[in-house]
Amino acid sequence: MFDKLLIANRGEIALRIVRACRELDIATVAVYSEADRESLHVRFADEAVCIGPAQAAQSYLKVSRIIAAAEITGAEAVHPGYGFLAENAEFAEICQRSDLVFVGPTPDQIRAMGDKAVAREAMRAAGVPVVPGSDGIVDDEDEALALAREIGYPVMIKASAGGGGKGMRIASHEGTFRRHFVAARAEAAAAFGEDDVYLERCVVRPRHVEFQVFGDRHGRVVHLGERDCSIQRRHQKLVEEAPSPALSPQLRRRMGEAAVAAARAIGYVGAGTVEFLLDASGNFYFIEMNTRIQVEHPVTEVTTGLDLVKEQIRVAAGEPLSFPREQAVHRGHAIEFRINAEDPERGFAPSPGTITTFHQPGGPGVRVDTHVYSGYRVPPFYDSLIAKLIVSGNTREEAVVRGREALESFVVEGISTTIGYLSRITRDEAFQAGKTDTSFVEGFTGRDTGPELP
Repeated sequence: MFDKLLIANRGEIALRIVRACRELDIATVAVYSEADRESLHVRFADEAVCIGPAQAAQSYLKVSRIIAAAEITGAEAVHPGYGFLAENAEFAEICQRSDLVFVGPTPDQIRAMGDKAVAREAMRAAGVPVVPGSDGIVDDEDEALALAREIGYPVMIKASAGGGGKGMRIASHEGTFRRHFVAARAEAAAAFGEDDVYLERCVVRPRHVEFQVFGDRHGRVVHLGERDCSIQRRHQKLVEEAPSPALSPQLRRRMGEAAVAAARAIGYVGAGTVEFLLDASGNFYFIEMNTRIQVEHPVTEVTTGLDLVKEQIRVAAGEPLSFPREQAVHRGHAIEFRINAEDPERGFAPSPGTITTFHQPGGPGVRVDTHVYSGYRVPPFYDSLIAKLIVSGNTREEAVVRGREALESFVVEGISTTIGYLSRITRDEAFQAGKTDTSFVEGFTGRDTGPELP
């Protein structure tokens, strides 16, 4: 096991890694920007190194400064968390060349899944169902139009790199295809530095169901069950739960087997997530694999009793997966609500500023992962996530009630948040019945919900 680990991230995930390392008796090194000097991950780590100004490009994305911080503090391993450099194959490679263990998959595995067009073909070869679409990248506009006719509308134009809904457009008919094709390429180039796109048939009103997979360096690959992430705004998840209300035991088994096949196809090591779209007829399709820990990993932790961050670190140190069975045993139901510093009444505009009051809920089946406190200043430079509320119960109905009660007793003052918006979701009949899909937010708010079918 490592003696010292550097955390190449910030916010709640950095603090989460600090806590996991403490339980493993590993000393921690926090890196921080000038804007995060008062962040809790800096306060609770054993050592802390300032790596630059507030802008992420000059701090959390500055590979040379992170490597230098690891070297001067004597860290043996680097945990990238999620976001920033977590799925950057070059960063993982540089860590290896610097004699640092990267807590995650190999650079080749990151590359294999990081390019969505390449990943799609790899999954097709492995027998994992994929959405009908183009065979790889499509550069020519006329060729793309011809392929769209063959695939059938609506067609989704997707950036091959990156994620988070950037470089993604939906064309519902031929008259709008060229405009969306050009727009998707331009946005992909601006967001990821390359304008490669591919085409997929748009699965109308699907559920978004993902499977947590884990592999070790001893050849074992398993899944730890699914999470339903269908409630999204602009392809950003708002609510996640486990297990999915939509899956029968038979469908869960089939999807789990496909997720494991996907991971085994590339010899995957570490924590990863295989994401599927599930249509109303029970057909499911691979869309991507995230080669890192997910924001929503706590719902899997709550339902399995496993600490996924500690498991990541153990696997990176060469240890086998700690649980003895082929699959983990699941208990009850868990739901995660993402609390963002955003104003739903102003189109979810970011709401940075000083938190004057912060009172988090408690009680049975209530967990809060956060890095903020009363007096904390939410900087305007990063993702707006300030907390994750995770509730659990013996049944989904109990978890929903606990979620509503916890949200209504969660007090954050000084900035606007999504707490009230999420509380209203818990009172929605479709949500309470577990009958949601990726169009839920559109029907719930009636506006500002991301890509629409023109």
